[in-house]
Amino acid sequence: MFSQPFTVFLQASSERQTMTTLLLVRHGETVDNANQMMQGQTQGELNSNGIRQAEELRERLRHEPIDAFVSSDLKRSVDTCKIIAAPHGKEVQQMAWLRERDWGSFTGRFIPDLKDEVWPDDIETLEALKCRAARFLNYLCEHFPHQTVLAVGHGIINKAIQAVYGHQQMNEVRRMENGEVRVLELASSAEASAASATASAAGESAS
Repeated sequence: MFSQPFTVFLQASSERQTMTTLLLVRHGETVDNANQMMQGQTQGELNSNGIRQAEELRERLRHEPIDAFVSSDLKRSVDTCKIIAAPHGKEVQQMAWLRERDWGSFTGRFIPDLKDEVWPDDIETLEALKCRAARFLNYLCEHFPHQTVLAVGHGIINKAIQAVYGHQQMNEVRRMENGEVRVLELASSAEASAASATASAAGESAS
């Protein structure tokens, strides 16, 4: 059902090790997506197309065994996740780790206008973004062993999650479309902790 274009985040050394399946989703299209506005960590509002995308994914996943639903705490992701989770009768856990990249002074700007502008210093660094991604993956491994978790995030944080997962650079990760889902198989929490520590150290050295 789902494409798996990325390598395994952490290879398990034995069949007995804990595995967690992550269904990673990008929220449905928003008013600002359609208008090419830089949303960043603003709440955002699903448009009619975004609601349709979430509803279509809900139907695709209606009979899938999903144990938990988590989401960015920004409205556009929460609303998407609630639509998908409805047939499963489960609550949506909100996580700040899954927020979109903080675009600082670029937030609210028309994206085509930013092409030749110098990036301001208040944009969240890729190192900090990947630290958040690693902590999120580590949390899933620790708290949802042998379970399937659906997580709704955003375009850039989802790229960071997949980059950490696949030991890739951000620009090597294929862009996710609104309402798209990808499957990531995570290994043991001990190994995920090591990855999280490595990402944290990288972030500290870059700050």
